[in-house]
Amino acid sequence: MKPLLNRRTLLRGLGTAIGLPYLDAMAPGLDFTPGLSAKAPVSPRRLVYIYVPNGVHMQSWTPSKVGALEELTPTLAKLEPFRKQMILFSGLTADKARANGDGPGDHARAMASFLTGRQARKTFGADIRTGISADQVVAQKVGNQTRFSSLELGIERGINAGNCDSGYSCAYSANISWRSETTPVPKEIDPKAIFERLFADPKLEAAQIASHAKRRRSILDLAMEDTKDLERTLAGSDKRKLDEYLTSIRDVEKRLSAASSENHQHAPVKAPSGVVKPNGIPGGYGEHLALMSDMLVLALQADLTRIATYVFANEGSNRSYKFIEVPEGHHEISHHGRDKAKQAKLEKINKFHIDQFHHFLAGLSAIKENGKSLLDQSMVCYGSGISDGDAHNHDELPCVLVGGGGGSLKGNRHIRVGKETPIANLHLSLIERMGVQASVLGDSTGHLGGLS
Repeated sequence: MKPLLNRRTLLRGLGTAIGLPYLDAMAPGLDFTPGLSAKAPVSPRRLVYIYVPNGVHMQSWTPSKVGALEELTPTLAKLEPFRKQMILFSGLTADKARANGDGPGDHARAMASFLTGRQARKTFGADIRTGISADQVVAQKVGNQTRFSSLELGIERGINAGNCDSGYSCAYSANISWRSETTPVPKEIDPKAIFERLFADPKLEAAQIASHAKRRRSILDLAMEDTKDLERTLAGSDKRKLDEYLTSIRDVEKRLSAASSENHQHAPVKAPSGVVKPNGIPGGYGEHLALMSDMLVLALQADLTRIATYVFANEGSNRSYKFIEVPEGHHEISHHGRDKAKQAKLEKINKFHIDQFHHFLAGLSAIKENGKSLLDQSMVCYGSGISDGDAHNHDELPCVLVGGGGGSLKGNRHIRVGKETPIANLHLSLIERMGVQASVLGDSTGHLGGLS
């Protein structure tokens, strides 16, 4: 039997197209004929990579025991609600982030090789070259199943020219996603731009979208007629799901407007109704991270995309964290020279990033799809291409995988892999779980076993 509601149904308004979360009405009708078993609807898997720069304070990151995660370390303690869905890795290596004869430039190589497993060509000219990244391997095979083949989010701007790290192009330290060996996929850092991209009518051109955005009210108000028509056809549980989803969108809109009002770089744009529309980037780093996380959750919930990368800060970032009493720059603090005070400050930064990671995971965990959480259907890999920022080493990388992977992952474990195991082996295993056959990625030596 056909579902009552198509998975690609959109709520439309003036210049608006709101994708829907998974509803029971989208499931194929179940056949209860005696002797036949009903097939439960299957949810798609999602793959998200989150990157943090400059490594971490490994002594506060790594558990003392291998096996069951009986207790999380101080840095990871905030992730306790997701411990049963966590796999923490020790021993993964990014060999192509090492010099391998190319001299200094560890930060640029760390970002460039993290998802590609390839050595970046040392140049700050136009002849940049690394490899296709894991996310894009998946996007190029299955990305046509969603409105956006992939999403690339970040917090700090990046440029694809100039010398940013000891003779390496800025493209390497600012881009984690690569569509081809020579083409990075730029990340979007403006919450307003992402919001408009997610919920604008795909039939409109970019100029039309911008024009509508300047004069319109809430996208929910514009799609009100479609919303009411849909609600009349839904059962009680689906009505609740739809209401929760639309409430989340409304909340993001309000926070975007508030962020716009606080932004001193741009004057807020006022719609004729007097509603302040977002225009620019939030002044607070934490709110910026949270807004981008929440919009990524919305995109995954509505199945607008199933593949995403999210970079908390560019590699080598020297951002100050005054709001958590770390006035020094992150990169500066990462070169701690074993100074206890500096290590304590680095741990504060690491914990702040984990707090933001927790926020994203909590968003996924709160959403139900086919009787399970969106986190159960997802694979979220969080890590860095550098281990100890002071040593600039690329073995023993900090890496944690959270989510059920649609039943393909077994959590609550700390796994130590063999020495010099490429992190590309992990990526290869996640690619496979996304339904894409790939025998090699960069310097991979095979799939990483023991995940299920």
